[in-house]
Amino acid sequence: KENRCTLAREGLLANKTNAMHVDGIYYYMERILKYIHASAAYRQGIFGQGILVAVLDTGISPHTDLQGRIAGFRDYIRQRPQPYDDNGHGTHISGIIGAGGKGAIHGVAPGCYLWSCKVLDKNGNGKIQDTCQAVEDIVAYNQRHTQKIRIMNISVGMLERVQPELQKRLLQCVERAWDQGIVVLAAAGNNGPGEHTVTSPGISKKIITVGSLDSCSETRRELSLYSGRGPTASCVVKPEIVMPGTDIISCGTRQGSYVKKSGTSMAVPIVSGIIALLLSKDPSLTPNEVKLQLYRSADRTGMDRRIKCWGTIDLRKLLSVY
Repeated sequence: KENRCTLAREGLLANKTNAMHVDGIYYYMERILKYIHASAAYRQGIFGQGILVAVLDTGISPHTDLQGRIAGFRDYIRQRPQPYDDNGHGTHISGIIGAGGKGAIHGVAPGCYLWSCKVLDKNGNGKIQDTCQAVEDIVAYNQRHTQKIRIMNISVGMLERVQPELQKRLLQCVERAWDQGIVVLAAAGNNGPGEHTVTSPGISKKIITVGSLDSCSETRRELSLYSGRGPTASCVVKPEIVMPGTDIISCGTRQGSYVKKSGTSMAVPIVSGIIALLLSKDPSLTPNEVKLQLYRSADRTGMDRRIKCWGTIDLRKLLSVY
């Protein structure tokens, strides 16, 4: 396999447990929303409406919390026409971004729509060629449609040292998508804490790379030990943004089920949801302008000075940064 997705410290909550703890699950998601001050957007009526987010992952299950949110599905593994997820990673990611159905989970941008590309199999493995094809298909889709995919969430990666020719193609694909107006986000990878451990395509100079924090505290922000760290081989600071990524609860593959997962994969969709809110407020922003707004509003309060990144994102600052 040329591509690997790491699912760290994963635990499934059984249905009978969910029935007793739905309120607790909702409260935990509320902690994430409180941490990023999502109410700053919601009070303005901004929920991500009108924004289409592509998720390149293991697929998407039609979970109750995702009803009405799935705008498209493409299966690059088994070519099935209907949405499914035989791993759960992609559904979990999608829930963090845009869950807003009738269940317990409230995503960051519950008004956005999700376009799922299944590029990883049931074991979380896949081919770089499939990921590249998915990116190219999304760019082609935007050229044919008025309602464009504005954000691409890639919570998977390959090590920088693996197969240089494939890595080069992957970087070229995501950077071409960026140049065509799509905000691309990638995970820093789970190979930390050493330097030069950010996975590809997260090493790209153009796209936004997200690392993981262990804490939701505003006064103490500790980078997860597993979170990939820069700099890259070309001395670029990576990741730019860090967000909570440990023990995040989101949608499972079965109706009414919820899963707890950890990894930089879980931090990326928080930022994807935040950007969906930003673009919902101002759809005219280009990817470079979005990245600049993130840089200007990033907060390093409570963070070790030795950690090289921009910081975390507070929606109060981001939405008033103009």
